[in-house]
Amino acid sequence: MALIDTAATMIFTSSSSSSSTARLLLFNNTKLHKFPNTISNFRRSTSLHFGTSSPTSRTIVTHCSSSPASAIQVNNETLATVIDGKRVAKDIREEIAVEISRMKEEIGIVPGLAVILVGDRKDSATYVRNKKKACDSVGINSYEVRLAEDSTEEEVLNHISKFNDDPSVHGILVQLPLPSHMNEQNVLNAVCIEKDVDGFHPLNIGRLAMRGREPLFVPCTPKGCIELLHRYDIPIKGKRAVVIGRSNIVGMPAALLLQREDATVSIVHSRTKNPEEITRQADIIISAVGQPNMVRGSWVKPGAVLIDVGINPVEDPECARGYRLVGDICYEEASKVASAITPVPGGVGPMTIAMLLSNTLLSAKRIHNLR
Repeated sequence: MALIDTAATMIFTSSSSSSSTARLLLFNNTKLHKFPNTISNFRRSTSLHFGTSSPTSRTIVTHCSSSPASAIQVNNETLATVIDGKRVAKDIREEIAVEISRMKEEIGIVPGLAVILVGDRKDSATYVRNKKKACDSVGINSYEVRLAEDSTEEEVLNHISKFNDDPSVHGILVQLPLPSHMNEQNVLNAVCIEKDVDGFHPLNIGRLAMRGREPLFVPCTPKGCIELLHRYDIPIKGKRAVVIGRSNIVGMPAALLLQREDATVSIVHSRTKNPEEITRQADIIISAVGQPNMVRGSWVKPGAVLIDVGINPVEDPECARGYRLVGDICYEEASKVASAITPVPGGVGPMTIAMLLSNTLLSAKRIHNLR
C-alpha cells in the first residue's frame, strides 16, 4: 500500500511511542508536492450544520502557532461537526465481521489477505503487523511473506504469482516502498486485477475514470473519504468540490470518485495560482498534500465540509514524544468556518484500513459468487 495511505492507517491501531515513531518515519518517506508550512493547535467541536453559509457570522482573528494571523468568517452559533472516522470505521469493521461469519456459514469460505514485505524497514514492518491485527479482528485470514532487502525482483514476482493462483487468497498487497533496485510498476502490475484490493492496477484506475465502467476495486483512502460523506448524509450531487493534491494514491482517484457522485470538481496542486480563491468556492474540500496546516480558515467557504487526509508530525516540546500530528487543514481556524470537518488523528486514517478489509471481503464474495 502506498505511503500516504500507510501513514493514515497507522492511526487506527496504536498510540504507543513505537507506533508514533513509525508514523513519523512513514510521513518523512512520503513523496508529495511541497507547499508552505504552518503549525496549528487542535480543538474539538460539536453540532451539525451542513449548510453552505452561516446564518449569523462575524469576523475574528485566530492564530495557528508561529504563523500570521488570518481574518476569517465564523459562525456565531456553532462550530463544525466532527466527522468521527474512528467511530465509523468501527461500525464498518463490525459489519464486515458479520458478513464474514455469514460467508463462512453459508459456503465455508473465509476471505484471505496476503502481504509481501521486502526489507527490514521498521515503519513498514509495523504497518504490516497492524494490518494483521485488523484482519484478525474481523475474521480475515492473513498471509505474509518477508524477503530480505537484497532479494531480487524475480523472487517478489514469484511470490505474487503463487498468491495469484492460491484460491485461499482474495487480496494481495505489496508493501511499499520497495528497494531501489526493483521496478515498482512491474511488481504492482503483476498482481492480478481480481485481487488488487489496493485498487491501484491501471485497469481499475482506468475503469474508475470512464463513465459506464466499474472498477473491481477503488483505492482505499479515497473510498474512505467518500464513505465518510455518505455515512454523515452529506450531499455530494451538484456540489462544488475541490481536491487538493493530484497523487495517484489519493488526489486523482478522489477527484474521479467525486465526479462519479455528480459533483463539479476542481483539483488544486503545486502549480495552481491563488489556490485559496478556488477553495473558497468549494462546498466540499478533500486535502491530501502532506503539508501541515496549509489550508487556513480564510481558504474555506462558510458551511463547507472538510475532509483532511494529511498526517503531519510537527514539533511540540509539550508532548512527551516531542511532536504531535496535524492535518493539512488548520483545524483551529477551519472548524470555526466549516459545517463539518475530520480531525487528525481519528478522521480519514481509520477509514483507510476499514476500506482495505471491505475490499478484501468484496473480492472473496465476487470470486465465490456470494451476494
